Amino acid sequence: MQQISATQLAGRISDPGRDRPVLLDVREPWEYERCHVAGAKHVPMRLVPLRIGELDAEKEIVVICHHGGRSMQVAMFLERAGFSSVHNLMGGIDAWARDVDPAMARY
Repeated sequence: MQQISATQLAGRISDPGRDRPVLLDVREPWEYERCHVAGAKHVPMRLVPLRIGELDAEKEIVVICHHGGRSMQVAMFLERAGFSSVHNLMGGIDAWARDVDPAMARY
C-alpha cells in the first residue's frame, strides 16, 4: 500500500493525461455529508467487505477517511484481497481541506 498526500492527489485528479483514480471515502454517512471530495464513492468502512464487488481490482484506488487511520486499514484489506494499486490519503479529508480546499468544512 502506498501513501499519497493531499497535494499529490489533487495533482493527479487535475492531470488530463492520467486516468482519474477511484476515490473511495470510507467515513460514516454524517461525515461524508459534512464534506467530501467531488466524485468520491462513499462506502462506509464497515460495508467495504460486503461491497467489494463494486470496486475494480485493476483500477487505481485512493482510500479516504478523516485523518488516515481507517483508510489505511481499508487500503491494507484491499491489497490482501488482490487489488493492485491502492493508496491511502495521508491526513485524510482533514489534510485535503487544509492543503487543497480551504473552503471545505472541517470537523
